[in-house]
Amino acid sequence: MAVVYLFFLLLSVFLLFKRNSRGREVKLPPGPSQFPIVGNLRELREVTHRSLRSLSKKYGSSLVFLKLGRRPLLVVSSADMAREVMKTLDLHFCNRPSFLAHSKFTYNRLDVGFSEYGPRWRELRKISIIELLTAKRVRSFSSIRREKVAEMIRAISASSSASVDLSKMFLALANDVVLGAAFGKSFREEERYLQTKLHTAMDETRILMSDFFFTDYFPEQLGWVFDVLTGRYARLKKTCAEMDSFLEKIIQEHLDRRNPEQEDFVDVMLRLNRDRHLTREEVKGLFMNILIGGTDTSTAVLEWTMTELMKNPAAMAKAQRELRTAVRGKHQVEEDDLPCFEFLNAVIKETMRLYPPAPVLIPRETTHPIDIAGYEIPPKTTVFVNAFAIGRDPEIWPDPEEFVPERFEKSPVDYRGRDFGLIPFGAGRRGCPGIDFGMTALQLPLANLLYCFDWELPEGMSREELDRDESYGIIVKRKNPLRLVPKKSIHMQKF
Repeated sequence: MAVVYLFFLLLSVFLLFKRNSRGREVKLPPGPSQFPIVGNLRELREVTHRSLRSLSKKYGSSLVFLKLGRRPLLVVSSADMAREVMKTLDLHFCNRPSFLAHSKFTYNRLDVGFSEYGPRWRELRKISIIELLTAKRVRSFSSIRREKVAEMIRAISASSSASVDLSKMFLALANDVVLGAAFGKSFREEERYLQTKLHTAMDETRILMSDFFFTDYFPEQLGWVFDVLTGRYARLKKTCAEMDSFLEKIIQEHLDRRNPEQEDFVDVMLRLNRDRHLTREEVKGLFMNILIGGTDTSTAVLEWTMTELMKNPAAMAKAQRELRTAVRGKHQVEEDDLPCFEFLNAVIKETMRLYPPAPVLIPRETTHPIDIAGYEIPPKTTVFVNAFAIGRDPEIWPDPEEFVPERFEKSPVDYRGRDFGLIPFGAGRRGCPGIDFGMTALQLPLANLLYCFDWELPEGMSREELDRDESYGIIVKRKNPLRLVPKKSIHMQKF
């Protein structure tokens, strides 16, 4: 606590010596009064997407303006304003603000997700779309997904009637699928220690990318001092070194081998490293996007989907009936079957409406002063698009707090950034390029979980007692592990 008091004392002295120049008053969107030094940081004490939604309701505006320390912030909470930001005025809102942890983990933003808008970003995004994440390449990894899903189903089957920690299984599955596709990596028994060490480093990376760093909100030198004094900077530096060591090891393994049977992401990137002059840091920055974005998104959606299906047994039964009718006689659901399942896809859309994996989309930043809805937004303003608030907007969605997958049956609304009421993957220039990879990685395990098993809550727990508590982070998962009891379906008992 003494460190925090000292920080604000030094910052106050700094501000006393800083000349305050006043220009003309600009017309900003409504927002709460700002406290000296900290601005509106106190407004975000609860889970960010919920507190921002509350502010939007309080001020009766889909645009709210705040100040987080020294950082101006525009919060967007309606589909109409999201369309303005991500489509009509996309070019003016397409930059990314700099955050310390994001920059460190992506080699000073040499990536697609967090880099500044410009020619190099356009080149890296082009590489991602036409080389790494094409539909053909996503299909080429189908054997990895099939194998890892089958391993998960076997592990659940072996658990007898005991409850299983699905949250843990979903994360392990996502890690294995991404490592297999990205690095061609399947850990041997003697490498389990390395696997555990990597997973620990990845968990720490996720935490740090969502953590509070003084440097991000206060004058840089003072902020850095307090990040050092509180131990945050040392923790960040240590984890970055661990992740870099792993990436270097993988790259070297690929450089040492010849003529792989199947190209993984590393093989593609190393080929491009030669042909298109990618730097080593750009290769590793792109890998960090794949590692973090490719695992957390599918894990979160699977957790929330199973949570809502357990709380809504009629929807669970309907999804299982669809699967078991269409796939009758098979050992498990295959990827070729997935387009047939209209209701299952409606279930996934409804889950992402209620629980977009990143409830506040990756922040944008204004490139210069811009007018929107009659307001003047300053340059270098950080922009939060609240996909959570948009997904629960009663002006778009009847009964917005209820889980009703039927609303998406026979509906043309999709999640690819064309319908701004449902934007779990963003939209426009900064929309996620890995939608197909991510969706296949969650559709296949979900279909097999519902096809192969009937599910019950642990003994003594009612549906009402199954919580919906949320974790804190860029990607919002369940706060508490999801433990359920599997019972083999009649279809599984035949095998």
